[in-house]
Amino acid sequence: MKKFVTLVLAVVLALSVMTGCGSNSTEKATLKIYNAGEYIDKSLLTQFEQEFNCKVVYETFDSNESMYTKIMSGETYDILIPSDYMIERLIKENYLAEIDWSKITNSGNLMAQVMDQAAYDPAHTYTVPYFWGSVGIIYDTTVVDAADTEAGWDLLKNTKYAGNIYMYDSERDSLMIALKSLGYSMNTTDTAQIDEAYQWLVDQRDTMDPVYVGDDVIDNMISGNKAMAVVYSGDAAYMMTENENLEYLVPSQGTNIWYDCMVITKNCTQTDLAHSWINFMLDADNALANTEEVGYLSPVQSAYDEMCVSTYEGVSAYTIPDTSNPLNEVFGYQDTETKKYFADVWTKVKAY
Repeated sequence: MKKFVTLVLAVVLALSVMTGCGSNSTEKATLKIYNAGEYIDKSLLTQFEQEFNCKVVYETFDSNESMYTKIMSGETYDILIPSDYMIERLIKENYLAEIDWSKITNSGNLMAQVMDQAAYDPAHTYTVPYFWGSVGIIYDTTVVDAADTEAGWDLLKNTKYAGNIYMYDSERDSLMIALKSLGYSMNTTDTAQIDEAYQWLVDQRDTMDPVYVGDDVIDNMISGNKAMAVVYSGDAAYMMTENENLEYLVPSQGTNIWYDCMVITKNCTQTDLAHSWINFMLDADNALANTEEVGYLSPVQSAYDEMCVSTYEGVSAYTIPDTSNPLNEVFGYQDTETKKYFADVWTKVKAY
């Protein structure tokens, strides 16, 4: 009789495993993360999975706008890593959950300078810094006269370098350059000012014959194919380690200081695990690995300090943005009308 009972129990157990019944305790929790492309040390994902006995589904987007379109279409994620102005929009649209900072035990690793600086989320109620930086001009010191760089953004209109520049293919960053050169805020909603910026870009286009590029600017500038390019500071830092002739300029007329942050969505299904991942990314060793791989400025103080005396020693692009300059701004959320106006203007600039 005992053998019969044992046999029955064995069969029941086997069936329960086959059907999944009674096996929920062995199923791994899944965390869905949506981040910009080429923006993480992927070995950290594997490390996190092993440390927390979970599965990470990691997907990438090519712009904040494409990310927004996808989540608005109904796709769900636990964690997003968007930029400042998009974060502001997501907060306004009640899409984000508040951060439980009591669960972010590594928060003390964050730089004082990166906290409470952001108009998009002043108290970091919804956001934890991921990377930050500036937009500037990287230039070849063997081609560009140092005295010419004193012109700031107007260096991009110096006909001495006609046909020898890359412009970043971004409506907001390109219009930012023109607006700053003209002495206006990059967050202006004044159509007359935007029209002036449009004319600045058209004049530059017609006299300078710039090439509008994306991430391919990195290899091109390393190879010395052009004299200068508009780039993000993190890309500039990497380029400078690959080509000793390159230098980075942040014009005194002001620029875009940008912040990319980790946020948790309201439809997150793994809130505790999401907080664990954010905390994991703020660990000193993990933050160092991430910034070494990606090249962008870490908000973790120890990682920044280590990079400044090792990989990026003497690299001017890997530096804390100047938040004391009142002309340096963070992109703000644009209403539908202003966004459309910017888009139409940029389309006209490139329509030639």
